[in-house]
Amino acid sequence: MEEKEKKSPKQPHRAGFVNIIGNPNVGKSTLMNALVGEKLSIVTAKAQTTRHRIMGIVNGDDYQIVYSDTPGILKPSYKLQESMMDFVQTAIGDADIILYVTDVVEKKDKNAEYVEALNRLECPVLVVLNKIDLGKQDEVLTLMAEWKELVPKAEIFPVSALEKFNLENLFDRIVELLPVSPPWYDKEQFTDKSMRFFASEIIREKILTNYTKEIPYCTEVVIEEFKEGEERYDISAVINVMRDSQKGIIIGHQGKALKKVATEARLEMESFFEKKVFLQTFVKVEPNWREDRRKLKRFGYILD
Repeated sequence: MEEKEKKSPKQPHRAGFVNIIGNPNVGKSTLMNALVGEKLSIVTAKAQTTRHRIMGIVNGDDYQIVYSDTPGILKPSYKLQESMMDFVQTAIGDADIILYVTDVVEKKDKNAEYVEALNRLECPVLVVLNKIDLGKQDEVLTLMAEWKELVPKAEIFPVSALEKFNLENLFDRIVELLPVSPPWYDKEQFTDKSMRFFASEIIREKILTNYTKEIPYCTEVVIEEFKEGEERYDISAVINVMRDSQKGIIIGHQGKALKKVATEARLEMESFFEKKVFLQTFVKVEPNWREDRRKLKRFGYILD
């Protein structure tokens, strides 16, 4: 009698929240986008690019990873930044795995209280040493040893998120560390955010890349209308600023600056949504919105 082929035992399903924290400009959003395989988080050279907690979901047959990108750690100067740091604290509190992202150039004692907090966490901590393509091998090895001394409980992963170097090893370790659990979200879902959210973030990214100084940090984009037709999306967006002078800068001479932002945003939306987009943009003055709790709640920064 022919021997039956042995079947390997079915692996238990694993699922969990893998939350990404770290200082500004270390590459958290680039890492998140690379791990998810979608551009979900804004990536620019400016600090404070990420304002919200943004989830990206990666599904396999026997696992589900729910990544969260969070704002860069800072000492708040106004209520908007306080809300941004609330997102970071929440992410630390509900993580199954923490990815603490640093890089080869930042000082290790920057926001040292968060580094110290890593050693008090009960969940696994992976210190991701990013941008190793910018450092020499001996420097990277020295930094790895220094981080292991700072956070003895952590595993250290040298990576280049931009070059996608060593991300496979990081990914495999994340899957191994996930708790046994059914999926938290539908297996077809890849984020918790709406299409409206991504439309507003795409416009905000273009503001960050096209304007300098305080202008990007004084603006907030609100999608007033989002209609899906058979052939295109009709989107109406309001760019809120704090002063009349900022409104003038956003619009620019003969409206050219705003037109440039709108054109760049529309083209990226069409690529992201895979459908034609008709985009209208307006500019409105909302005085001191960064300190106004009611306005921050309306803009989605205060959730209670």
